[in-house]
Amino acid sequence: MDSGFWFEAGAVLPSLGVGLLFWFVMRAVMRADRHERDVEREAEQEYRELHDNDEQNHSA
Repeated sequence: MDSGFWFEAGAVLPSLGVGLLFWFVMRAVMRADRHERDVEREAEQEYRELHDNDEQNHSA
């Protein structure tokens, strides 16, 4: 039976690969969520500005 360093490293390699894959996927999800929140914040700010302008125009 082969009991060298490469044999043991090869046994750990699939776990490291799955861990890296998980890390990349979670990083992408977090970045997408952050981007979505930024866009939603901007859209809400634009809506409020338009809504405030409409209220001012209707009050006068």
